[in-house]
Amino acid sequence: MKVSVFGTGYVGLVTGACLAEVGHSVICMDVDEAKIDNLRKGILPIWEPGLQEIVERNIEAGHLSFTTDAAKAVRHGAIQMIAVGTPPGEDGSADLHYVFDVADAIAASMRGYRAIITKSTVPVGTSNKVAERITAALKARGTSETPSFDVISNPEFLKEGAAVSDFLKPDRIIVGAAGAKARALMQELYEPFNRSRERIVFMDVESAELTKYAANIMLAAKISVMNEIANVAELVGADIEDVRKGIGSDPRIGYHFIYPGAGYGGSCFPKDVRALAKLANSLGHRAELLEAIENVNNRQKTTLFAKLIRHFGGAEHLRGKTFTVWGLSFKPNTNDMREAPSRTLMEALWRAGANVQAYDPVAMDEAHRIYGERADLKLVEDKYDALNRAEALIVCTEWQQFRAPDFQEMQSRLARKVVIDGRNLYSPARMKADGWSYYSVGRTASDGG
Repeated sequence: MKVSVFGTGYVGLVTGACLAEVGHSVICMDVDEAKIDNLRKGILPIWEPGLQEIVERNIEAGHLSFTTDAAKAVRHGAIQMIAVGTPPGEDGSADLHYVFDVADAIAASMRGYRAIITKSTVPVGTSNKVAERITAALKARGTSETPSFDVISNPEFLKEGAAVSDFLKPDRIIVGAAGAKARALMQELYEPFNRSRERIVFMDVESAELTKYAANIMLAAKISVMNEIANVAELVGADIEDVRKGIGSDPRIGYHFIYPGAGYGGSCFPKDVRALAKLANSLGHRAELLEAIENVNNRQKTTLFAKLIRHFGGAEHLRGKTFTVWGLSFKPNTNDMREAPSRTLMEALWRAGANVQAYDPVAMDEAHRIYGERADLKLVEDKYDALNRAEALIVCTEWQQFRAPDFQEMQSRLARKVVIDGRNLYSPARMKADGWSYYSVGRTASDGG
């Protein structure tokens, strides 16, 4: 099938590349000329395991191409996917102007039938607004023949760091479509992913739009609940890791998304919780639980800095000191720093007059893009070099290479044996026995023995 994907960000690029990988002819369109030029050369705007190879292979095979010409993308095929960003507005609601811009571009150039698919995460009712917008634009054209179309909701459920695997081996494919023709097209589009079992779940458009928000909010809720329990565990002297194992063994709860830590970040959970709360409020319903999920998460992101100032006796004692941050991305296997706990921590350190030496396996360029050149931030290309003469190490991201470091090497580099572990990577008993001042999440702290 011929597929056009509007947007070459995280969702659009993964979607386009993976559809090309199974044999579809895909054009990805974006208004950013520099990004498109780079993509044609195989230079990707995001880091995602396995994506580089798929893009290069399908460019060479002729299955995947890139353009800034919206009309060309509209002419390409019957499948038109909208995968542009829906960033939060100032009030927390989803900003849909990029989605509507694509809808306008499709309406301006479509001649025959088009299935217009919203892949972007959008509030309930957006697909209907897209349909209304396209209908009005087609009528305004005044042509003798008005092309027909369907607007379909087909939200993505990709985990950053595992997006390629998630797309190629989905556990479910949610499709909100009303007409038989639209459903048949979607069945054909996703046939390569249904060989072992039927993965498509058909429903109405509104239910599909809400399903995306509901899934992310359920997962965000598990994280916030676990972090709240971790805070109580510290106060009562319990070990949250033992608690996690105890409740995770209950099949009704399970082990997924119950790891305590420094809070969630990324492109989905924060904005989706806010957007659904805003939508509910606009309909006269105060979504108190959604507000609590966000409030707990925002507070959790401040706990690493709070542990640091408690150890040093107050924020005023951080001025002029240097601290090491391991992990800048909001989670492993991505360079995405959107709403990452590392940012909350570093910005608090800078406000206190401290300096930061930071290391991340893949997010260094992204950190430089966000913060630029500044005297109080040094991005170091080796995790041990980043420790040199620092007063403490703070672990923000649970990259595999941080799980079993050389503690003797760490001791030789750091000015003090202080570790603030935001991901519970190390054993408190071992750290205490080795004389470290060690602070983690939901476990008893060690003051150095």
